[in-house]
Amino acid sequence: MAELIDTDEGGSTATVGGSGGAKSAAVRAVAPSILITVRGARPNLRPAERRVAELVLADPAGVSESSITSVARRCHTSETTVLRFCRTIGLAGYPELRIALARAALWEETGQSPGHPTTGQIDPGDSLADVVAKVTYADERAIADTASTLDLAALERAIEAICAARRTDIYGIAASGLVAADLHQKLHRIGRVSFVWSDQHLALTSAAVLDAVDVAVGISHTGTTVDTVDPLRVAGSRGATTVAITNFAGSPIAQSADLVLTTASRETTFRTGAMSSRIAQLAVVDCLFAGVAQRSYDQAIAALEATHAVVRGRHDKRVPARSADAAFDRSAQPQIGPALAQ
Repeated sequence: MAELIDTDEGGSTATVGGSGGAKSAAVRAVAPSILITVRGARPNLRPAERRVAELVLADPAGVSESSITSVARRCHTSETTVLRFCRTIGLAGYPELRIALARAALWEETGQSPGHPTTGQIDPGDSLADVVAKVTYADERAIADTASTLDLAALERAIEAICAARRTDIYGIAASGLVAADLHQKLHRIGRVSFVWSDQHLALTSAAVLDAVDVAVGISHTGTTVDTVDPLRVAGSRGATTVAITNFAGSPIAQSADLVLTTASRETTFRTGAMSSRIAQLAVVDCLFAGVAQRSYDQAIAALEATHAVVRGRHDKRVPARSADAAFDRSAQPQIGPALAQ
């Protein structure tokens, strides 16, 4: 029998304390959050504050060892601007920023194995092995950082809303549209009425007929895609519960939603190719789906098995049931459930 695996993920609000291994574990749990916060805030900062943010992200260890005067000079701005930047990202002042960055630098040093890439930036001279290592590193960090900062209370409320909804409409464009389609397919397979819209006119018309018993989900990495933001706003104006999945908590789509689920993917060389951002969005979608399925466990399992059984016969019958190739030998595959076996 297939099983849904329930995992318990810790948040990023743990404090650093204790000694030895306990202190190291606490540092690892909390340290990356300051860099994630800065990345998320960067698009909404003033130009001078954005220069401070870019320096912090480029050289967290160096900033942690520098005076506020030195940082202001390197950013071609004033000490007042550096202080304002600190307060904008939720810190009391510059000393708190230095401490947080020191912890982040410590996490980077102790959290990676020797030879492991420390950035997802792909350079022209990189070997193929370097490219593979950097891509997988960026994807790995996107998932880990997203899990560590995901608002579990908002996720819980989103799950409850979808479970109670008459229907769930999902909006996304381009790469985010592929993620939207994935969420639709998952919900549809466990019997939840859902629709996915990637055309703006169709999205707007669908939003216009929603009401208080419905849910609308908008997916946008930047949170500024008008074709996704507008339908979510219309859905909200009709009384539907609105959920945004985005990388930036201060973005227009986040401001238009009742519930915000943030990803934490990093900018890389080929960010316009929607690489790690898509992986982070899919991780959030999987968490959302698993939570919904868990609420009606037996019904979800039965639906997944029924949908799997009905399409199983569509596989090429020329492939032997007991192929020597493990890729076609179902008995050799881990029991991951009908949702992923297709």
